[in-house]
Amino acid sequence: MASWLFGMLILATHVLGILSAVQALMSSRTSQGAIAWIISLVTVPYLAVPAYWVFGRPRFYGYVSARGERDSVLRRVLARYRDLMEPYLAGAKEADVLAVEKLAMMPLTSGNRTELLVDGEATFESLFAGIDRAECYILVQFFIVRDDALGLKFKHRLQEAAERDVRVYFLYDEIGCHKLPERYLRDLHEAGVAVSAFHSSRGLRHRFQLNFRNHRKILVVDGREGWVGGFNVGVEYLGQHPRHGHWRDTHLRLVGPSVLGLQEAFWEDWHWATGEVIGLAWTPQVTCEESQNVVIVPSGPADPQETASLLVQHAIHSAHERLWVTSPYFVPDHSVQDALRLAAMRGVDVRIMIPERPDHLLVFLSAFSFLPDMLRAGVKVYRYQPGFLHQKVILIDDVAASVGTVNLDNRSFRLNFEITAVVPDRQFAAEVHDMLVRDFAVCRDVTLEEIESRALWRKLLSRAAYLLAPVQ
Repeated sequence: MASWLFGMLILATHVLGILSAVQALMSSRTSQGAIAWIISLVTVPYLAVPAYWVFGRPRFYGYVSARGERDSVLRRVLARYRDLMEPYLAGAKEADVLAVEKLAMMPLTSGNRTELLVDGEATFESLFAGIDRAECYILVQFFIVRDDALGLKFKHRLQEAAERDVRVYFLYDEIGCHKLPERYLRDLHEAGVAVSAFHSSRGLRHRFQLNFRNHRKILVVDGREGWVGGFNVGVEYLGQHPRHGHWRDTHLRLVGPSVLGLQEAFWEDWHWATGEVIGLAWTPQVTCEESQNVVIVPSGPADPQETASLLVQHAIHSAHERLWVTSPYFVPDHSVQDALRLAAMRGVDVRIMIPERPDHLLVFLSAFSFLPDMLRAGVKVYRYQPGFLHQKVILIDDVAASVGTVNLDNRSFRLNFEITAVVPDRQFAAEVHDMLVRDFAVCRDVTLEEIESRALWRKLLSRAAYLLAPVQ
């Protein structure tokens, strides 16, 4: 009897492996990924089947189905919101900006004001002041929130807002905040804050989708001002981590109609997490001081296109004179690598700024496997010296720049929910240019000689780490 049951279990595992291989064939986004999964699922299903259902699913199917279900519920609200935006549509005529609008599925709006926030003190001073200004509601979304001195200060600010009858919605990623104690969340809830995790594994059908993350960092106040960028909530982001030291990051404050793009992204995520349709203000608030154009680009594994990867490739192809990119995790796929090399070959000043000190060893090691080809093509690579570099910024010529949460790696391109503010504005581009000039001044050049002179065992280790790039 036992041997019969064991035989049936073996047969069922192989059948499940074959069925999973068929799904991998039909749904994997790259041929290399499909081949790797098919071979492993057919030959060693005992290990490959559970690995595939945790790491191999190419799309966030639960969010896709929820998006379809909510269309009938939310379509009327979104239609009314988009109608209200009509007077503030920038009417993109350039093909470059038009393509970004189509990727974002959100409009380029005018009547905005941007404020570049450099490093932690400026960012959290701005965030806290915004929370204190709230009159109706606050939308809060972070990948990581720590229960440390900064996290407690953040919690107290939200509690105080709730106590003065401001509606506060707090959304956190269940993996990024796995160390956040239940007490922290309970204190917020007892103060009247609506609290929810973004459950990538919600429900029986999607319980194994553990490899997806919500990496967005959003704060919106009353639908009139918003913040987006690289900062999470923890003292390391103020440069108080004993190992990383100085923390170099960039955030962006927005005022104007573009804030509703941040709000819409949060609104969808909150609906996925809770099933609730929360009432928010959708009338654009226009600043009279300036009129900068901004488009908000949400991206994630529920998108019909690989939005983040295509956005980066589009930025590269749009550059004619200068393309400066900063990313703490730099393991781009082959299409982005090829685009960067080609840009350098046609004379664009392509510069990549990455950290000197790693906080993820596999990502750090992986870069050594493809950097030689980049350097040979004329791409300039710099390592930031004073501390840890965490900003995600792209500068295109002297005409546009972006600030957001997207890293140049497979996780941001295909596994994470991310969000980026693209600002096609010369004044903003000049501010970003000056900021990055200061950063490059404290970087060191990476040379082809230093990489090629590494010991053989280090080169082998880098190649092995690069094989794991799809799940890093």
